[in-house]
Amino acid sequence: MRKNFVQEVHFLLAACVSGGSLLASYAHAAETTVAPVSLNSAQVVNAPISTPPEAEKAAGTPSDGEEVPAGVSSEDDAMKPTVGNLFHPKAGQTPTYWQGLEAHVSVEGGVTGNPWTRSGRNFAQYYTDRANTATLNQIMGSISHPVTSVGKGYGLGFVFEAMYGSDARFDPTLGMGSGSLHGLYQWAPTQAHIDAHLPWIFKRGIDVQIGQMYGIMGAEGTPAQARPFYTYNYASDYIVPFETVGVLATMHLTQHMDWILGVDAGNSTTFGSSGNNNKPKGYFGFAWNKLLDGKLDMHAIGHFGPQGNNGRQIQSAEGWLSAGLGKSANSLMQYNGDFMATYHVNDKMTVSVNGTYLHDDALRDDVYGVSTYFSYAFHPWLTLNARGEIFRDNAGMVIAEYSSFNSFTQYLSNKPYPYYSAPATTYGELTVGVTYKPEFINKKLALGGFIIRPEVRLDKSLNGTHPFNQAGTVANPVVNNGTNNMFWFSCDATWAF
Repeated sequence: MRKNFVQEVHFLLAACVSGGSLLASYAHAAETTVAPVSLNSAQVVNAPISTPPEAEKAAGTPSDGEEVPAGVSSEDDAMKPTVGNLFHPKAGQTPTYWQGLEAHVSVEGGVTGNPWTRSGRNFAQYYTDRANTATLNQIMGSISHPVTSVGKGYGLGFVFEAMYGSDARFDPTLGMGSGSLHGLYQWAPTQAHIDAHLPWIFKRGIDVQIGQMYGIMGAEGTPAQARPFYTYNYASDYIVPFETVGVLATMHLTQHMDWILGVDAGNSTTFGSSGNNNKPKGYFGFAWNKLLDGKLDMHAIGHFGPQGNNGRQIQSAEGWLSAGLGKSANSLMQYNGDFMATYHVNDKMTVSVNGTYLHDDALRDDVYGVSTYFSYAFHPWLTLNARGEIFRDNAGMVIAEYSSFNSFTQYLSNKPYPYYSAPATTYGELTVGVTYKPEFINKKLALGGFIIRPEVRLDKSLNGTHPFNQAGTVANPVVNNGTNNMFWFSCDATWAF
């Protein structure tokens, strides 16, 4: 008992010390890499890596990164028709609305090295779960239009985006093509929403998004450009919504403060037969933007509602069970909370802290963690990134390895699914890497930009469990006969325009 406590204190001290100097956070640094963000689903599309989308310029809410929201003082300029990348009007010609259309494509592939695994998996990872295997993670394509004036203070825009690759296994939305492919490489629609600016109630108006959107909580997003590392932290992988279908409103209370409200169908589900219990869920929170002379961005956001599946539990011939809870799922609540602060020390250095919490009545589990990020741009083409995280799964019911190609979709849709998990564990994680833009390649590219991100990572159990590098079985899915740490290294490459 004493030995485990001392080990945990030592690891916490190391994470805190490096958090103040090394791991403090991430990166806007001179457009070299992307700071941790919760995605602004109204704007985040696969723009070129050399010029990250506006929504990726601050810590994560639908209005982060805005100097002046559309509809205020300079609203006429903010919402004027602008030329997109699909059209090139003649000089002097006023662009029409439809000439603002944009299209973007990005391609990401990578490999993780873990010589010590006996399971072939990197435990507690979604997108980078396959050890010692090169994968095509994502090909993402989008067509979008920024919110643009349509008269009398109103603005209108949209985003449509889809993904193909190994990452799509963990980013389905039930009822939207889910389960149509069954191998390592699948496809998923990731965004399909209409965006509007409404000059209502508040001086600075309201921004509304309707449709399928990325979740707005956590520090690391699904697109390669929306995160500083190839691998993810525990919180962004496991305890925040990935995709939601519904309505999200951002009310601009002041120049620096927004109020966020949303109603949706839940994490990665839609409605009717493709829903989990058809009870409403939703967001409530606030965001503070451009404080302290524009250096500080913060948000505090909650997501609430019953998230379990109200179907009956089903057992497969092999003995695996589905996640059905019956009628009780309609009233068993799930509570999510997320706080994030990003401080831009200067043009080269950024520090972020992200705290995330989940309580699930159905699982009788509390899960929470704190991640600290640091980024320093040595050159426009080279940035150092570091991350430290402490993460606790109180009952061992959330952190799991979805071990088949379709396990996660089957879990969501109340079908039996193979998996293995860990006992109640306190996880520690340290990751160090660089973002490298090879100029000798990018100068020769006619289109887009190329980026390489090597990293080294250590995961460790801080309370004496042994969940890593060993697989479970249907008879014993809780693994405690592996190792107490996982040392591995990864690298991905992304090209985007």
